[in-house]
Amino acid sequence: MKKRAIIIVLDGFGVGEAPDAIEYGDVGSNTFAGIYNNTSLNIPNMKKLGLFNIQDIGINNKEENPIGIYGKALEKTKGKNSPVGHWEITGFIKNEPFKTYYDGFPQELLDEISKRAGIKGFICNKKGSGTDFLKQYGEESIKLEKPIVYTSADSVFQIAVHEDMMPVSELYRLCKISREVIDEKGYGIGTIIARPFVGTCNEDFTRTYNRRDFEAEDFGKTMLDSFQENGKTVLAIGKIEDLYSGRGINRAIHTNGNADGIEKTIYAIKNAKEDLIFVNLVDFDMLYGHRNNIEGFAKALEEFDKKLPEIMESLKEEDILILTADHGNDPSTPSTDHSREYIPIVAYGKKLKQNVDLGIRESYADISATLLDIFEIPKLENGTSFKNEIM
Repeated sequence: MKKRAIIIVLDGFGVGEAPDAIEYGDVGSNTFAGIYNNTSLNIPNMKKLGLFNIQDIGINNKEENPIGIYGKALEKTKGKNSPVGHWEITGFIKNEPFKTYYDGFPQELLDEISKRAGIKGFICNKKGSGTDFLKQYGEESIKLEKPIVYTSADSVFQIAVHEDMMPVSELYRLCKISREVIDEKGYGIGTIIARPFVGTCNEDFTRTYNRRDFEAEDFGKTMLDSFQENGKTVLAIGKIEDLYSGRGINRAIHTNGNADGIEKTIYAIKNAKEDLIFVNLVDFDMLYGHRNNIEGFAKALEEFDKKLPEIMESLKEEDILILTADHGNDPSTPSTDHSREYIPIVAYGKKLKQNVDLGIRESYADISATLLDIFEIPKLENGTSFKNEIM
């Protein structure tokens, strides 16, 4: 029977500060514990798989007989954003961090982008919360016909535009031009993010699910490339296609939030023919982590947990399910940015061992090393397989 792997990334769901958290200003961050200790979080199905049994997780509520495999992994990459986190999960570790622009972007960069794109320029150009900037600059942006540009603690160049002022297709074109200029001039920015919004005034402007990410393409070989080179196929669900600039992906399905992503994942598990189904559920991070919405994050986890039995029941005999994350985003801390944390590794399969403690893994890349080992594909430079521990 054909083997398949399903990786579901709960975006931003870290499980405790990394040893080098002090270098990122993230001492004390623990997304899972921060939510658990401040809400009535009830996720019995993830608990049954062993999530609460992960070593040093900061929660004293272990499952007596977990049916899954559990552990946590350290990030070796320099950074704490989605692209580098996903890249490391799939075996590529970026040693040189992307550049950040806490004081805003150089004016000459904005001028060059404006010139090439044929726009009047940008407004804002600050580091901070995108939702706050919509309230501060939304009306001005429409009046002046200038996009809002801003950044965060991560290496991101975010462009917010009202959908009535600039069609989404034009915003995507602007982002592609921005990507070209940034790469040509060596500004070293990791991600260009299109942030379209709707509404009638500053008080009710809201983002839409037409967000798109335009990543730097200077990442090395990943598990996705290895799959394709060895005759295997990859289905990307959510923003996965954007994070890899489409490379190593045979088919992609974009989603409108977690609920849509979960349903499309279940359908894919039941019907898709691809060897790897790679999913990102972005709402945990985008809607709740960045907005310090603890209750919202907890509710989103509970909604995922309620669908987990259906996900598990849909698995075929040889399927391997892995739940993980790409970084932390602790909504219980003052910061609204990503946090440098361990990520969970929770795995389940009808033919896998149960109640296996993987301990603390040295790299996110152990996930890809394990799957490559299981599929009998040559290993990449990074990661240590735990195949023999779980099969």
